Amino acid sequence: MTDLCKCKQISDKEMQSIIQDMPDAGTMQNLADFFKVFGDFSRLKLLYFLSRTELCVADLSALANMQQSAVSHQLKILRLNRLVKTRKEGTVVYYSLDDMHIKNLFDLALEHLEEQK
Repeated sequence: MTDLCKCKQISDKEMQSIIQDMPDAGTMQNLADFFKVFGDFSRLKLLYFLSRTELCVADLSALANMQQSAVSHQLKILRLNRLVKTRKEGTVVYYSLDDMHIKNLFDLALEHLEEQK
């Protein structure tokens, strides 16, 4: 591997260790799919609102200035990707972030972008 690069490089042993520790192709694909969910402006707005409090579709619709059907569609995608969860109270379904990992990811990304200003 020394013929490939003239800059200082890590040892072949370190390279092999990094390659061996890499998640398998299926896991990497799942990770790519997970991050694709964050690539939609509407879903990001919904995640932002849900990072602040638990909300029903009607409240999310009003906050996001979106039709309830569009909000429901985006929530389904978020739910299938385990970013949000539901809680039913009578006939009303409330949505919240699935766990603190989602809020932490969201907040970390915002913090990173703020550093660039």
